Amino acid sequence: MLTINLGYKAREQFKSFHKRKERFACIVAHRRAGKTVACIHDLQDAALRGKKERPRFAYIAPFLKQSKSVAWDYLRAATIPLLDHGASINESELRVDFASNGSQVRLFGADNMDALRGIYLDGVVADEFGDFDPRVWPEILRPALADRIGWATFIGTPKGRNDFHKMWERSRTETGWFSLMLKASATGLIPEIELELARKDLSEEQYAQEFECSFDAAIVGSYYGKLIAQAEKEKRITAVPYDPVAQVWTSWDLGIRDSTAIWFAQTIGREIRVIEYYEASGVDLGHYVREIEAKPYIYGGHIVPHDAQARELGTGKTRTEVLESLGLRNLTIAPDHRVEDGINGVRVFLPKCWIDETKCARGIEALKLYRAEYDDKLRTLRPRPVHDWASHGADSFRYLAMTLDSHRTKSNFNRVIEYPKIGVA
Repeated sequence: MLTINLGYKAREQFKSFHKRKERFACIVAHRRAGKTVACIHDLQDAALRGKKERPRFAYIAPFLKQSKSVAWDYLRAATIPLLDHGASINESELRVDFASNGSQVRLFGADNMDALRGIYLDGVVADEFGDFDPRVWPEILRPALADRIGWATFIGTPKGRNDFHKMWERSRTETGWFSLMLKASATGLIPEIELELARKDLSEEQYAQEFECSFDAAIVGSYYGKLIAQAEKEKRITAVPYDPVAQVWTSWDLGIRDSTAIWFAQTIGREIRVIEYYEASGVDLGHYVREIEAKPYIYGGHIVPHDAQARELGTGKTRTEVLESLGLRNLTIAPDHRVEDGINGVRVFLPKCWIDETKCARGIEALKLYRAEYDDKLRTLRPRPVHDWASHGADSFRYLAMTLDSHRTKSNFNRVIEYPKIGVA
């Protein structure tokens, strides 16, 4: 049997991972623990040992450019010792091929869901899974593993109690799961003097998240995280019933290639009752109008972003004109504003809100994860939000906050009927 030295020596902390027998795994690790290197070699090992027809394996990061910058050098370097034994490297497709059994390992980005649809997988590594669009796993990756009985490994550093936290909890309680948490204070992989310097340079919350794997530390750069936490503490995120006497307002973030996100809200006295959230992608505007009309709500108006008045070159029509032609009436244009002013508007608006925890679950998660970009090199926040799946719901909520107060109907605003506070018996 031919023996080839691939140049990889597993760190002691990852040996149990490489020896695992479970189908699913979740690794929560501090920065620079080596989780990406371990998982790249795990993928390569599985590809070389694959016995099914044309085995396929994937490493996926939240963005393709992130996948390339984080993992490609490791995968390419791991493949070089095999080039004389039938392996090949495809730089343009971020893919390596193994002629011995026809297997492949390829890098993807979760930001391009269309590139993932229809593929099959024998194994996948989902890196920084908490930043994935929540639809990627149940709608795309889980089905891709089904007929091959493929395995999956979820890795990352905590960013609040998001979908990665849910996977971590599953790994600790369900059979068929391997779990591993690596805290910097326990691994010894980073010298203590370096950790001391990190404590001085980072906030307490940042250090707890990045080096001590805390899911309870606030998300770095989160615009609304503390306000959502306060709403949860005050039990304003709860079951919020639809009041058939009050009108419903919708607020839209209109995507073209991205998702379209819609919030549904009612105003009763000084309370804002956010009763539902809906999001979809890859469908035409008629789909959303039908969804709106199928609900039992009486609408007061529909808030759309300021740029919905721009004419598209292909049709010569604005999106407001298209929506009106589809039967949507009472469109209201959100006031034009700077993003930072809108974010401040949401901060004033959120303490007035009661949000349905079930029907708005995805929207709430978007508000929690909406955050400023973080510059890893300069260790500072940039003055602009991250544009990812969470930004659609957050932008839609911003339009709601900037518009709704000035458009309350007199029948709602001046009502004399007394309503009990939500959550109070």
